[in-house]
Amino acid sequence: MKKTDIIVIGGSAAGIVAALTAKSTNPSKDVTLIRKEEIVMIPCGIPYVFGTTGSTSKNAIPDKGLLGLGVNIVIDEVTVVNKEDKIVSTASGEKYKYDKLVFATGSNPALPMWLKGRDLENVFTVPKNKLYLDSFQSKLKEFKKMVVIGAGFIGVEMSDELNKSGLEISLVEKLPHVLGATFDEEVVLEVEDQLTERGIKLFTGLGVAEILGENGVVNGVLLDNGEKLEADAVIVSMGYRPNAKLAEETGLRINQMGFIETDQYRRTSDPSIFAAGDCSEKRDFITGKLSGIMLASTASAEGRIAGINLYNLAVLKSFAGTIGIYSTALGDNAFAVAGITESLAKMEGIDYIAGSFTGMDRHPGNISDAHKQMVKLVVSRESGIILGGAISGGKSTGELINAIGFVIQNKMTVIDLLTSQIGTQPVLTASPVAYPLIKAAEVCLKKLRK
Repeated sequence: MKKTDIIVIGGSAAGIVAALTAKSTNPSKDVTLIRKEEIVMIPCGIPYVFGTTGSTSKNAIPDKGLLGLGVNIVIDEVTVVNKEDKIVSTASGEKYKYDKLVFATGSNPALPMWLKGRDLENVFTVPKNKLYLDSFQSKLKEFKKMVVIGAGFIGVEMSDELNKSGLEISLVEKLPHVLGATFDEEVVLEVEDQLTERGIKLFTGLGVAEILGENGVVNGVLLDNGEKLEADAVIVSMGYRPNAKLAEETGLRINQMGFIETDQYRRTSDPSIFAAGDCSEKRDFITGKLSGIMLASTASAEGRIAGINLYNLAVLKSFAGTIGIYSTALGDNAFAVAGITESLAKMEGIDYIAGSFTGMDRHPGNISDAHKQMVKLVVSRESGIILGGAISGGKSTGELINAIGFVIQNKMTVIDLLTSQIGTQPVLTASPVAYPLIKAAEVCLKKLRK
Protein backbone atom coordinates (compact mmCIF):
# COMPACT_ATOMS: atom_id res chain seq x y z
CA MET A 1 0.00 0.00 0.00
CA LYS A 2 1.23 3.47 -0.91
CA LYS A 3 0.84 6.44 1.39
CA THR A 4 0.14 10.05 0.48
CA ASP A 5 -1.20 12.98 2.47
CA ILE A 6 -3.66 14.32 -0.09
CA ILE A 7 -5.42 12.56 -2.96
CA VAL A 8 -7.28 14.44 -5.68
CA ILE A 9 -9.55 12.30 -7.86
CA GLY A 10 -9.96 13.89 -11.28
CA GLY A 11 -7.61 15.80 -13.55
CA SER A 12 -9.60 18.58 -15.18
CA ALA A 13 -9.99 22.20 -14.01
CA ALA A 14 -11.16 21.57 -10.43
CA GLY A 15 -8.71 18.73 -9.86
CA ILE A 16 -5.73 20.59 -11.28
CA VAL A 17 -6.38 23.74 -9.25
CA ALA A 18 -7.18 21.77 -6.09
CA ALA A 19 -3.90 19.86 -6.37
CA LEU A 20 -1.85 22.97 -7.15
CA THR A 21 -3.43 24.95 -4.31
CA ALA A 22 -3.14 22.07 -1.84
CA LYS A 23 0.57 21.71 -2.61
CA SER A 24 1.36 25.44 -2.56
CA THR A 25 -0.62 25.91 0.68
CA ASN A 26 0.88 22.80 2.29
CA PRO A 27 4.34 22.37 0.70
CA SER A 28 5.41 19.69 3.18
CA LYS A 29 2.45 17.46 2.26
CA ASP A 30 2.58 14.76 -0.41
CA VAL A 31 -0.11 15.44 -3.03
CA THR A 32 -1.24 12.80 -5.52
CA LEU A 33 -3.64 13.44 -8.40
CA ILE A 34 -5.29 10.34 -9.86
CA ARG A 35 -7.01 10.61 -13.23
CA LYS A 36 -8.16 8.24 -15.97
CA GLU A 37 -7.00 10.35 -18.92
CA GLU A 38 -3.44 10.28 -20.23
CA ILE A 39 -3.99 13.73 -21.74
CA VAL A 40 -6.45 16.26 -20.32
CA MET A 41 -8.52 18.49 -22.60
CA ILE A 42 -9.23 22.19 -22.06
CA PRO A 43 -12.99 21.79 -21.47
CA CYS A 44 -14.27 25.00 -23.05
CA GLY A 45 -11.93 24.62 -26.01
CA ILE A 46 -13.36 21.30 -27.20
CA PRO A 47 -15.75 22.71 -29.86
CA TYR A 48 -12.86 24.57 -31.47
CA VAL A 49 -11.04 21.28 -32.09
CA PHE A 50 -13.52 20.75 -34.95
CA GLY A 51 -12.73 24.00 -36.72
CA THR A 52 -10.51 26.76 -35.38
CA THR A 53 -7.69 24.73 -33.80
CA GLY A 54 -8.28 21.58 -35.83
CA SER A 55 -6.69 19.13 -33.40
CA THR A 56 -7.12 17.80 -29.87
CA SER A 57 -3.36 18.01 -29.40
CA LYS A 58 -3.68 21.80 -29.65
CA ASN A 59 -6.32 21.75 -26.91
CA ALA A 60 -4.41 19.88 -24.20
CA ILE A 61 -3.57 21.05 -20.69
CA PRO A 62 0.15 20.42 -20.03
CA ASP A 63 1.23 18.63 -16.85
CA LYS A 64 4.32 20.78 -16.30
CA GLY A 65 2.59 23.04 -13.76
CA LEU A 66 1.63 20.10 -11.56
CA LEU A 67 4.93 18.28 -11.95
CA GLY A 68 6.93 21.45 -11.44
CA LEU A 69 5.29 22.01 -8.07
CA GLY A 70 5.89 18.41 -7.01
CA VAL A 71 2.40 16.95 -7.45
CA ASN A 72 2.40 13.21 -8.21
CA ILE A 73 0.27 12.27 -11.24
CA VAL A 74 -1.14 8.73 -11.46
CA ILE A 75 -2.96 7.57 -14.61
CA ASP A 76 -5.48 5.11 -13.20
CA GLU A 77 -9.14 4.89 -12.22
CA VAL A 78 -10.28 5.06 -8.61
CA THR A 79 -12.85 2.32 -8.11
CA VAL A 80 -13.36 2.30 -4.33
CA VAL A 81 -12.95 4.87 -1.57
CA ASN A 82 -13.01 3.42 1.95
CA LYS A 83 -13.63 6.58 3.96
CA GLU A 84 -13.52 4.81 7.32
CA ASP A 85 -9.98 3.48 6.78
CA LYS A 86 -9.03 6.31 4.40
CA ILE A 87 -7.92 3.94 1.64
CA VAL A 88 -8.41 4.42 -2.10
CA SER A 89 -8.37 1.41 -4.46
CA THR A 90 -7.78 1.67 -8.21
CA ALA A 91 -8.57 -0.38 -11.31
CA SER A 92 -4.93 -1.45 -11.60
CA GLY A 93 -5.04 -2.99 -8.12
CA GLU A 94 -3.10 -0.27 -6.31
CA LYS A 95 -4.15 0.98 -2.88
CA TYR A 96 -3.38 4.42 -1.44
CA LYS A 97 -3.67 5.53 2.16
CA TYR A 98 -4.68 9.19 2.46
CA ASP A 99 -5.29 11.86 5.07
CA LYS A 100 -7.39 14.26 2.99
CA LEU A 101 -9.22 13.61 -0.26
CA VAL A 102 -10.83 15.81 -2.95
CA PHE A 103 -13.49 14.58 -5.35
CA ALA A 104 -13.11 16.45 -8.66
CA THR A 105 -14.73 13.81 -10.85
CA GLY A 106 -16.45 16.27 -13.17
CA SER A 107 -19.45 15.56 -15.34
CA ASN A 108 -20.57 13.38 -18.24
CA PRO A 109 -22.67 14.29 -21.30
CA ALA A 110 -26.38 13.64 -20.86
CA LEU A 111 -27.79 10.99 -23.19
CA PRO A 112 -31.40 10.52 -22.02
CA MET A 113 -32.79 7.00 -21.92
CA TRP A 114 -36.05 8.21 -23.48
CA LEU A 115 -34.25 9.35 -26.65
CA LYS A 116 -35.03 6.61 -29.15
CA GLY A 117 -32.15 5.95 -31.54
CA ARG A 118 -29.45 7.15 -29.14
CA ASP A 119 -27.50 3.90 -29.70
CA LEU A 120 -27.31 4.20 -33.49
CA GLU A 121 -23.93 4.46 -35.18
CA ASN A 122 -22.82 8.07 -35.73
CA VAL A 123 -24.70 9.45 -32.74
CA PHE A 124 -22.13 11.46 -30.78
CA THR A 125 -21.89 13.36 -27.53
CA VAL A 126 -19.18 15.86 -26.52
CA PRO A 127 -17.18 14.36 -23.63
CA LYS A 128 -13.88 15.69 -22.27
CA ASN A 129 -12.09 12.64 -23.63
CA LYS A 130 -9.28 12.95 -26.17
CA LEU A 131 -9.58 9.43 -27.60
CA TYR A 132 -13.33 9.80 -28.17
CA LEU A 133 -12.91 13.23 -29.74
CA ASP A 134 -10.11 11.97 -32.01
CA SER A 135 -12.34 9.12 -33.19
CA PHE A 136 -15.21 11.53 -33.81
CA GLN A 137 -12.98 13.94 -35.72
CA SER A 138 -11.55 11.17 -37.90
CA LYS A 139 -15.06 10.39 -39.18
CA LEU A 140 -16.02 13.94 -40.14
CA LYS A 141 -14.98 13.49 -43.77
CA GLU A 142 -17.69 10.82 -44.10
CA PHE A 143 -20.48 13.28 -43.24
CA LYS A 144 -22.29 15.96 -45.23
CA LYS A 145 -25.33 16.71 -43.08
CA MET A 146 -25.38 16.83 -39.31
CA VAL A 147 -28.09 17.55 -36.75
CA VAL A 148 -27.12 19.04 -33.40
CA ILE A 149 -29.71 18.45 -30.66
CA GLY A 150 -29.56 21.15 -28.01
CA ALA A 151 -28.62 24.81 -28.46
CA GLY A 152 -26.80 25.61 -25.26
CA PHE A 153 -23.21 26.85 -25.42
CA ILE A 154 -21.71 23.53 -26.57
CA GLY A 155 -24.43 23.00 -29.18
CA VAL A 156 -24.07 26.50 -30.60
CA GLU A 157 -20.27 26.43 -30.63
CA MET A 158 -20.12 22.92 -32.13
CA SER A 159 -22.58 23.98 -34.82
CA ASP A 160 -20.53 27.04 -35.70
CA GLU A 161 -17.22 25.17 -35.80
CA LEU A 162 -18.54 22.21 -37.82
CA ASN A 163 -20.19 24.64 -40.21
CA LYS A 164 -16.72 26.11 -40.84
CA SER A 165 -15.64 22.62 -41.90
CA GLY A 166 -18.22 22.63 -44.68
CA LEU A 167 -20.90 20.51 -43.04
CA GLU A 168 -24.58 21.34 -43.45
CA ILE A 169 -25.78 21.91 -39.90
CA SER A 170 -29.30 21.82 -38.47
CA LEU A 171 -29.55 22.99 -34.85
CA VAL A 172 -32.60 21.86 -32.86
CA GLU A 173 -33.68 23.47 -29.58
CA LYS A 174 -36.75 22.74 -27.45
CA LEU A 175 -36.80 26.26 -25.97
CA PRO A 176 -38.11 29.18 -28.07
CA HIS A 177 -34.57 30.47 -28.69
CA VAL A 178 -30.97 29.23 -28.82
CA LEU A 179 -29.10 29.97 -25.57
CA GLY A 180 -32.56 30.77 -24.18
CA ALA A 181 -31.76 29.37 -20.73
CA THR A 182 -28.91 31.86 -20.30
CA PHE A 183 -29.61 35.12 -22.15
CA ASP A 184 -32.50 37.54 -22.46
CA GLU A 185 -34.29 37.87 -25.77
CA GLU A 186 -32.41 40.87 -27.19
CA VAL A 187 -29.15 38.89 -27.07
CA VAL A 188 -30.46 35.55 -28.31
CA LEU A 189 -32.08 37.19 -31.33
CA GLU A 190 -28.70 38.60 -32.28
CA VAL A 191 -27.08 35.17 -31.81
CA GLU A 192 -29.74 33.56 -34.00
CA ASP A 193 -29.16 36.16 -36.72
CA GLN A 194 -25.43 35.40 -36.64
CA LEU A 195 -26.01 31.64 -36.90
CA THR A 196 -28.51 32.01 -39.74
CA GLU A 197 -26.14 34.29 -41.66
CA ARG A 198 -23.57 31.50 -41.46
CA GLY A 199 -25.98 29.08 -43.11
CA ILE A 200 -26.91 27.11 -39.99
CA LYS A 201 -30.56 26.01 -40.05
CA LEU A 202 -32.38 26.68 -36.78
CA PHE A 203 -35.32 24.65 -35.49
CA THR A 204 -36.35 26.32 -32.24
CA GLY A 205 -39.35 25.57 -30.05
CA LEU A 206 -39.19 21.97 -31.26
CA GLY A 207 -38.24 18.76 -29.50
CA VAL A 208 -36.82 15.54 -30.91
CA ALA A 209 -39.16 12.57 -31.10
CA GLU A 210 -36.60 10.08 -32.40
CA ILE A 211 -33.20 9.71 -34.01
CA LEU A 212 -33.86 7.77 -37.20
CA GLY A 213 -31.66 5.10 -38.69
CA GLU A 214 -31.32 2.29 -41.19
CA ASN A 215 -29.25 -0.86 -40.70
CA GLY A 216 -28.09 0.52 -37.36
CA VAL A 217 -26.74 3.79 -38.81
CA VAL A 218 -28.17 7.30 -38.43
CA ASN A 219 -30.03 8.74 -41.41
CA GLY A 220 -32.14 11.48 -39.85
CA VAL A 221 -33.98 13.05 -36.95
CA LEU A 222 -37.75 13.14 -36.41
CA LEU A 223 -38.97 16.32 -34.71
CA ASP A 224 -42.01 16.37 -32.45
CA ASN A 225 -44.00 18.29 -35.08
CA GLY A 226 -43.55 15.41 -37.53
CA GLU A 227 -40.83 17.05 -39.63
CA LYS A 228 -37.89 14.86 -40.65
CA LEU A 229 -34.35 16.21 -40.95
CA GLU A 230 -31.81 14.32 -43.04
CA ALA A 231 -28.53 13.58 -41.27
CA ASP A 232 -25.40 11.46 -41.66
CA ALA A 233 -24.57 12.09 -38.01
CA VAL A 234 -26.15 13.52 -34.86
CA ILE A 235 -24.61 15.32 -31.91
CA VAL A 236 -26.59 15.10 -28.68
CA SER A 237 -25.78 18.27 -26.75
CA MET A 238 -28.42 18.17 -24.04
CA GLY A 239 -26.29 19.23 -21.12
CA TYR A 240 -24.13 17.34 -18.65
CA ARG A 241 -24.76 15.31 -15.51
CA PRO A 242 -22.57 15.34 -12.38
CA ASN A 243 -20.25 12.35 -12.15
CA ALA A 244 -21.04 11.56 -8.52
CA LYS A 245 -21.49 7.78 -8.67
CA LEU A 246 -18.22 6.99 -6.88
CA ALA A 247 -19.00 9.59 -4.20
CA GLU A 248 -22.42 8.04 -3.66
CA GLU A 249 -20.89 4.55 -3.42
CA THR A 250 -18.43 6.00 -0.89
CA GLY A 251 -21.36 6.98 1.30
CA LEU A 252 -21.23 10.73 0.82
CA ARG A 253 -24.48 12.68 0.78
CA ILE A 254 -25.83 13.53 -2.67
CA ASN A 255 -28.40 16.29 -3.17
CA GLN A 256 -31.66 16.04 -5.13
CA MET A 257 -29.96 17.32 -8.29
CA GLY A 258 -27.34 14.56 -8.17
CA PHE A 259 -24.41 16.68 -6.93
CA ILE A 260 -22.15 15.89 -3.96
CA GLU A 261 -23.34 17.93 -0.98
CA THR A 262 -20.78 20.45 0.26
CA ASP A 263 -20.60 23.37 2.65
CA GLN A 264 -19.09 26.79 1.90
CA TYR A 265 -15.58 25.41 2.48
CA ARG A 266 -16.21 22.58 -0.06
CA ARG A 267 -16.37 19.96 2.72
CA THR A 268 -18.61 16.96 2.08
CA SER A 269 -20.54 14.96 4.68
CA ASP A 270 -17.17 13.41 5.60
CA PRO A 271 -14.93 16.10 7.17
CA SER A 272 -11.80 14.61 5.56
CA ILE A 273 -13.28 14.64 2.06
CA PHE A 274 -13.85 17.74 -0.06
CA ALA A 275 -15.47 18.17 -3.47
CA ALA A 276 -15.11 20.72 -6.25
CA GLY A 277 -16.17 21.28 -9.83
CA ASP A 278 -19.02 19.85 -11.87
CA CYS A 279 -19.58 16.93 -9.48
CA SER A 280 -20.17 19.17 -6.46
CA GLU A 281 -23.07 21.16 -5.10
CA LYS A 282 -23.52 24.84 -5.91
CA ARG A 283 -25.86 27.53 -4.68
CA ASP A 284 -26.71 30.63 -6.65
CA PHE A 285 -25.02 33.76 -5.32
CA ILE A 286 -28.19 35.84 -5.68
CA THR A 287 -31.07 33.46 -4.87
CA GLY A 288 -29.31 30.98 -2.58
CA LYS A 289 -31.04 28.14 -4.43
CA LEU A 290 -29.32 24.98 -5.61
CA SER A 291 -27.74 25.55 -9.00
CA GLY A 292 -26.74 23.25 -11.84
CA ILE A 293 -24.03 25.56 -13.20
CA MET A 294 -21.07 23.74 -14.74
CA LEU A 295 -18.22 26.01 -15.79
CA ALA A 296 -14.46 25.50 -15.82
CA SER A 297 -14.04 28.94 -14.24
CA THR A 298 -16.39 28.00 -11.40
CA ALA A 299 -14.68 24.61 -11.03
CA SER A 300 -11.29 26.32 -10.76
CA ALA A 301 -12.58 28.67 -8.05
CA GLU A 302 -14.02 25.75 -6.11
CA GLY A 303 -10.84 23.72 -6.51
CA ARG A 304 -8.89 26.65 -5.10
CA ILE A 305 -11.21 26.90 -2.07
CA ALA A 306 -10.97 23.15 -1.44
CA GLY A 307 -7.18 23.19 -1.69
CA ILE A 308 -6.87 26.11 0.71
CA ASN A 309 -9.21 24.64 3.32
CA LEU A 310 -7.94 21.04 3.54
CA TYR A 311 -6.10 21.49 6.83
CA ASN A 312 -7.06 24.92 8.15
CA LEU A 313 -10.46 26.35 7.37
CA ALA A 314 -9.96 29.86 6.04
CA VAL A 315 -13.10 31.76 6.99
CA LEU A 316 -12.32 34.67 4.67
CA LYS A 317 -11.84 32.26 1.80
CA SER A 318 -15.21 30.56 2.08
CA PHE A 319 -17.30 30.25 -1.09
CA ALA A 320 -20.28 32.59 -0.77
CA GLY A 321 -22.16 31.25 -3.78
CA THR A 322 -21.87 30.68 -7.50
CA ILE A 323 -22.20 33.49 -10.01
CA GLY A 324 -22.85 32.16 -13.48
CA ILE A 325 -20.46 34.02 -15.79
CA TYR A 326 -20.80 32.82 -19.38
CA SER A 327 -19.36 34.01 -22.66
CA THR A 328 -19.20 32.78 -26.23
CA ALA A 329 -18.23 34.11 -29.65
CA LEU A 330 -19.38 33.76 -33.23
CA GLY A 331 -16.67 35.17 -35.44
CA ASP A 332 -15.92 38.72 -34.28
CA ASN A 333 -19.14 38.91 -32.28
CA ALA A 334 -19.07 38.01 -28.59
CA PHE A 335 -21.91 37.50 -26.12
CA ALA A 336 -21.65 37.25 -22.34
CA VAL A 337 -23.77 37.26 -19.21
CA ALA A 338 -23.17 37.30 -15.45
CA GLY A 339 -25.52 36.82 -12.53
CA ILE A 340 -29.27 37.27 -12.87
CA THR A 341 -30.92 37.93 -16.24
CA GLU A 342 -34.09 39.95 -16.55
CA SER A 343 -36.01 36.77 -17.41
CA LEU A 344 -34.77 35.02 -14.27
CA ALA A 345 -35.50 38.07 -12.12
CA LYS A 346 -39.11 37.94 -13.30
CA MET A 347 -39.29 34.20 -12.68
CA GLU A 348 -37.91 34.59 -9.14
CA GLY A 349 -40.26 37.46 -8.32
CA ILE A 350 -37.39 39.89 -7.75
CA ASP A 351 -38.34 43.58 -7.72
CA TYR A 352 -35.85 44.93 -10.26
CA ILE A 353 -35.17 47.48 -12.94
CA ALA A 354 -33.05 46.98 -16.04
CA GLY A 355 -31.16 49.45 -18.15
CA SER A 356 -28.97 49.18 -21.22
CA PHE A 357 -26.73 51.31 -23.40
CA THR A 358 -25.22 50.68 -26.81
CA GLY A 359 -22.03 52.41 -27.88
CA MET A 360 -18.62 51.60 -29.36
CA ASP A 361 -15.80 49.72 -27.61
CA ARG A 362 -13.09 52.00 -29.06
CA HIS A 363 -12.85 55.75 -29.54
CA PRO A 364 -13.27 57.14 -32.03
CA GLY A 365 -15.65 54.52 -33.35
CA ASN A 366 -14.02 54.47 -36.78
CA ILE A 367 -10.85 52.76 -35.46
CA SER A 368 -10.29 49.62 -37.54
CA ASP A 369 -11.20 47.00 -34.92
CA ALA A 370 -13.92 49.04 -33.18
CA HIS A 371 -17.10 47.09 -32.46
CA LYS A 372 -20.57 48.00 -31.31
CA GLN A 373 -20.99 47.16 -27.62
CA MET A 374 -24.28 46.75 -25.75
CA VAL A 375 -24.25 46.53 -21.96
CA LYS A 376 -27.35 45.68 -19.95
CA LEU A 377 -27.62 45.73 -16.15
CA VAL A 378 -30.24 44.18 -13.87
CA VAL A 379 -30.56 46.03 -10.56
CA SER A 380 -32.49 45.56 -7.31
CA ARG A 381 -35.10 48.31 -7.18
CA GLU A 382 -34.98 48.47 -3.38
CA SER A 383 -31.22 48.50 -2.74
CA GLY A 384 -29.73 49.57 -6.05
CA ILE A 385 -27.40 46.54 -5.90
CA ILE A 386 -26.39 45.18 -9.30
CA LEU A 387 -27.70 41.63 -9.68
CA GLY A 388 -26.70 40.82 -13.23
CA GLY A 389 -25.37 42.04 -16.53
CA ALA A 390 -25.16 41.08 -20.18
CA ILE A 391 -22.96 42.21 -23.05
CA SER A 392 -22.90 41.81 -26.80
CA GLY A 393 -19.86 43.23 -28.50
CA GLY A 394 -16.34 42.52 -29.67
CA LYS A 395 -13.22 40.96 -28.20
CA SER A 396 -13.31 43.03 -25.00
CA THR A 397 -16.61 41.36 -24.02
CA GLY A 398 -14.97 38.49 -22.14
CA GLU A 399 -12.94 40.71 -19.83
CA LEU A 400 -15.75 43.22 -19.28
CA ILE A 401 -18.16 40.50 -18.17
CA ASN A 402 -15.55 39.41 -15.61
CA ALA A 403 -15.59 42.97 -14.29
CA ILE A 404 -19.37 42.79 -13.99
CA GLY A 405 -18.99 39.47 -12.13
CA PHE A 406 -16.66 41.24 -9.68
CA VAL A 407 -19.25 44.02 -9.27
CA ILE A 408 -21.95 41.44 -8.48
CA GLN A 409 -19.78 39.46 -6.06
CA ASN A 410 -18.94 42.62 -4.11
CA LYS A 411 -22.59 43.67 -4.02
CA MET A 412 -21.84 47.01 -5.59
CA THR A 413 -24.66 49.45 -6.24
CA VAL A 414 -25.41 51.59 -9.26
CA ILE A 415 -23.92 54.57 -7.38
CA ASP A 416 -20.75 52.55 -6.64
CA LEU A 417 -20.39 51.81 -10.33
CA LEU A 418 -21.10 55.38 -11.40
CA THR A 419 -18.43 56.71 -9.05
CA SER A 420 -15.84 54.08 -10.01
CA GLN A 421 -12.64 55.39 -11.54
CA ILE A 422 -11.82 53.84 -14.90
CA GLY A 423 -8.93 54.08 -17.31
CA THR A 424 -9.52 54.55 -21.03
CA GLN A 425 -7.33 54.50 -24.14
CA PRO A 426 -8.54 54.99 -27.74
CA VAL A 427 -7.34 51.69 -29.24
CA LEU A 428 -8.14 49.64 -26.12
CA THR A 429 -11.41 50.90 -24.60
CA ALA A 430 -14.61 52.80 -25.12
CA SER A 431 -14.68 56.55 -24.71
CA PRO A 432 -14.60 57.93 -21.15
CA VAL A 433 -17.68 60.02 -21.95
CA ALA A 434 -19.63 57.12 -23.48
CA TYR A 435 -18.35 54.05 -21.65
CA PRO A 436 -21.21 51.54 -22.12
CA LEU A 437 -20.94 49.99 -18.64
CA ILE A 438 -21.11 53.40 -16.95
CA LYS A 439 -23.80 54.68 -19.30
CA ALA A 440 -25.95 51.59 -18.60
CA ALA A 441 -25.60 52.39 -14.89
CA GLU A 442 -26.77 55.95 -15.63
CA VAL A 443 -29.87 54.59 -17.33
CA CYS A 444 -30.55 52.39 -14.29
CA LEU A 445 -30.12 55.32 -11.88
CA LYS A 446 -32.71 57.36 -13.77
CA LYS A 447 -35.19 54.49 -13.45
CA LEU A 448 -34.44 54.06 -9.74
CA ARG A 449 -35.17 57.74 -9.10
CA LYS A 450 -38.52 57.79 -10.88
